[in-house]
Amino acid sequence: MLFTSYRFLAFAALLFVLYYLVPRRFQWLLLLAADAVFYLCAGWQGLCFMAATVVVSWAAGRAMKRSFAAQRAFLKGPEGKALDREARKAFKRGREQYRKTVFVLALCVDIGILAALKYANFAIANLNSLFSAGLAEVDWVLPMGISFYTFQTVGYLIDVYWEKEEAEDNPLRLALFTSFFPLLVQGPICRFGQLKEGLFAPHAPEGRRIGFGLQRMLWGYFKKLVVADRLAPAITALCAGPEPYGGGYAALAALLYAARLYADFTGGIDIAIGIGQVLGVELPENFQRPFFSRNITEYWRRWHITMGAWFKDYIFYPISVSPSLLRLSKRVRGRFPNLGKKLTLYWATIVTWFLMGLWHGAAWSFVVWGLLNALFILAAEEFKPLSQRFRARFPRLTESAPYHGFEMLRTFLLMCSLRMFDCYRSVGASFRAFGSLFTGGRWAEAFSAPPPGLSAGDCAVAAVGVALMAAVSAWQLRRGSVRESLARHTALPWAASLALALAVLTFGAYGVGYDSTQFIYNQF
Repeated sequence: MLFTSYRFLAFAALLFVLYYLVPRRFQWLLLLAADAVFYLCAGWQGLCFMAATVVVSWAAGRAMKRSFAAQRAFLKGPEGKALDREARKAFKRGREQYRKTVFVLALCVDIGILAALKYANFAIANLNSLFSAGLAEVDWVLPMGISFYTFQTVGYLIDVYWEKEEAEDNPLRLALFTSFFPLLVQGPICRFGQLKEGLFAPHAPEGRRIGFGLQRMLWGYFKKLVVADRLAPAITALCAGPEPYGGGYAALAALLYAARLYADFTGGIDIAIGIGQVLGVELPENFQRPFFSRNITEYWRRWHITMGAWFKDYIFYPISVSPSLLRLSKRVRGRFPNLGKKLTLYWATIVTWFLMGLWHGAAWSFVVWGLLNALFILAAEEFKPLSQRFRARFPRLTESAPYHGFEMLRTFLLMCSLRMFDCYRSVGASFRAFGSLFTGGRWAEAFSAPPPGLSAGDCAVAAVGVALMAAVSAWQLRRGSVRESLARHTALPWAASLALALAVLTFGAYGVGYDSTQFIYNQF
């Protein structure tokens, strides 16, 4: 069920009405039923896999919770107090080993389902290529949003294992957290502690909050239908391969893809956050004006924030402080002091970005994209002392607006270049497309006429849409929320909403010649 389909709009409208009509203690059960209906529209097989993930995660969480409680009760009781220090340590080690076993088994099941369904054919293709194995590809269903809901349940298990979160006793509540439908299409990736209060607490209708949520949804539809889907035909034509459209056309494809991806992804997130606001569930922001970033590290603190936080908390930090890596770092430091100091950072960064690339898709282009991000981040870390000396020597230059603009442009072009691996979906094709920027020419041709698949009118509409998105981001940077600013006036919110709705209806890419596409990140 596409967020942009009439069926979804009817589904959401009915849910919004029923949500505030049913007794409030049943609101969360209504959401769970809505999640099941939404997911069943994508196929009952996917719902079965999600149910298996929920059951395993719930059972493992409950087992770890009981183990923690039994351990505390025993050690505080007369039997535990009677034990000597070594016996108490031995008892704790036994309980810790039990919890670790439960935790690892649950992770193997949850991640194993994801790996089997999403990466089996990727593994088979590589085995066939390396060893001429002749293995046949499997025809397994890939459940919608499997990467997103698996990461949420894995985060839940880790938080319970680390005692950051208490395990949920009610399996239906954990099922609602896992299946909350606004998050399934493309996130944001949420933690159980972030959502449990909003999902399970009763909510009374509140006009201001509901109005803000509907406005946020409308802004998301504008981004998706007026900008992202209108640009889609040109990107499809330009990225079919770098041979027919190299040189300036490759640059044009990268720029258009940056605009489309941002409009598509943030548009979907806006719709999800808006739905949550209408229902009284506050979802975390996933973007903070990433194209205003002045370096690649800052960019990744602003783009897909919840994904970056998940990998940082559950992958990067555990690897960087793992005892085996710290021991290796200590040994290396004895012979190579500088390398030894940075070994944990290097290794944790490379592994994290390798996995982040693989999470985006079962293809080597995504893996290379992830590793190149790691390379540039580590290069920036290595050049940081030089950069700091330069800034100290020329403070007036480096703090000036033109220099900040140069840094933003540099970061934007770097990210556009890396996104070529997403555009062309082939490592060789991506490198050839990038190389053609310097050898292919055709710059005047590429930028003097509408790109393939678009008319002059399409270009004008998309350009106005991009300009409006940039203006909103600039406003937010200087003055904060646009909705808050509009709400200070009586008529402005209504006028702005009406204008936005008319723009979507008039200029949205649907109808004859257009087909509203699925959100890009839904494939992940």
